[in-house]
Amino acid sequence: FHQACSPFIQTARCYARPVRRKRKDIPSHLDDLPPTMLKKDYANVPIINSVDDVVKRLLSLEMASQKEKMKIKTQQLVEKVRRSPNDNGSFEVQVAMLTAKIRTYEEHLQRHPKDKNNRRRMLMDIDRRKKLLAYLRRVRYDTFENTCKQLNIQYTLPPPYSRRITKRWVVKKAFCLKVFQEARKLRAPERLKQRREWQARARAAKEKQAQGEG
Repeated sequence: FHQACSPFIQTARCYARPVRRKRKDIPSHLDDLPPTMLKKDYANVPIINSVDDVVKRLLSLEMASQKEKMKIKTQQLVEKVRRSPNDNGSFEVQVAMLTAKIRTYEEHLQRHPKDKNNRRRMLMDIDRRKKLLAYLRRVRYDTFENTCKQLNIQYTLPPPYSRRITKRWVVKKAFCLKVFQEARKLRAPERLKQRREWQARARAAKEKQAQGEG
């Protein structure tokens, strides 16, 4: 037996629904790209200045996708640190390309924090960038400083190795120390005997040297 709800109850049910929160606008590292800038594939075309304004808008970043904007942003970061115009594979260029990817992953994860696949890729890229920066810091420190400054990277030294102290590790360490001390006690008479022999040999050599001089 189904009884229709009264209008008052329906209104109350609608009123009790949770209000969806509006997502905050997350700032992007692509916001500084001007919308009038042309896409990467059309920037150096000779006849681009003679085309219609509508076509220019279609070929500009105003109508571009996220992937096309990423190409422009990556190129800008690479231009800041590359050694020469033909440098496309140095450590600095690789760091710049990884930095652009990492910042894109960070913005994506702020909107979708449960995306474990992209989080894993971001952590892999962060680890790879740390290795490249550590190599630059060890081999070419001036280049390392310039790269961090130009790309606005805060490099932190890796923490020293620290082993988690467990009950098993403490017991094992105490046992090893006890074995070492017992072995030392067993070898003590033999070591004392060797020391006396060395002293006797040294004394005999000095007496022989004194007799030779006399």
